[in-house]
Amino acid sequence: MRLRLELAYDGTDFHGWAAQKDPQLRTVEGELTRILELVLREPITLTVAGRTDAGVHALGQVAHLDVSQAALEQRSLDGQPERLVRRIAKLTPSDIVVRACTEAPAGFDARFSALRRRYRYRVTTALSGPAPTHARDTASYAKPVDLQRMNQAAEQLTGLNDFAAFCRAKPNATTIRDLQEFSWRDISTPTEPSLYEATVVADAFCWSMVRSLVGCCLAVGEGRRTTEFAASLLAQSTRSSAIPVAPARGLTLLGVEYPPDAELAHRADSTRAKRHPGMLDGGGC
Repeated sequence: MRLRLELAYDGTDFHGWAAQKDPQLRTVEGELTRILELVLREPITLTVAGRTDAGVHALGQVAHLDVSQAALEQRSLDGQPERLVRRIAKLTPSDIVVRACTEAPAGFDARFSALRRRYRYRVTTALSGPAPTHARDTASYAKPVDLQRMNQAAEQLTGLNDFAAFCRAKPNATTIRDLQEFSWRDISTPTEPSLYEATVVADAFCWSMVRSLVGCCLAVGEGRRTTEFAASLLAQSTRSSAIPVAPARGLTLLGVEYPPDAELAHRADSTRAKRHPGMLDGGGC
């Protein structure tokens, strides 16, 4: 049986999602795998919608795992996946929460069936830094920024583009992504002045892409780069050293969107088809 997990975590004290070879490095995948294997009494492998970097948070992460029917027939579970939530809650640390566990529909793949991922980035330019209640999910930026300039930069980056300049290289992986939404807004309050929030939505993201997009806009916003800087980067075929990578703590994965159940398998198949530069000129997959 394939199970779908919905989870949240504070990424501050984790070395990212992905389990590491060094067992001393604490990861979200490592913690969850250990707990799930303890409860289910069999080896399990987690597949996640997006591998968050060290220090990045999640409120709406999605993962799946395949388990035997026998593992779910234990007395405490009685064949009901939703009972795993209570069992897991007794064992997970306070910075991880599994909100739901259900039997996944046919064709569901947490990673490849996803239509889009939605992220939020919070940053303050206040000299005092973020409010104490948001110290772990809000980044600080040392210079004042212009909201209009940041939105101009963000608008230039939306659409189907090759984001090689914004990604750390990964062998045999495409850097073509459909950036469906990227915008900034001022969410300042009397108790949280000079506070800005970015919404970033795409079909998928490559390694460090979101924080590079944010860093690009902040550089334009402070006037260190021109408003044409963002657009010029889309012509580059390798990672650009001119793009600052924004701090991880300001970034949160808000949610993952999937198509109707009947379309899950088709979506997974189409996502696995590797994109190529010809697509940007109207070519097919």
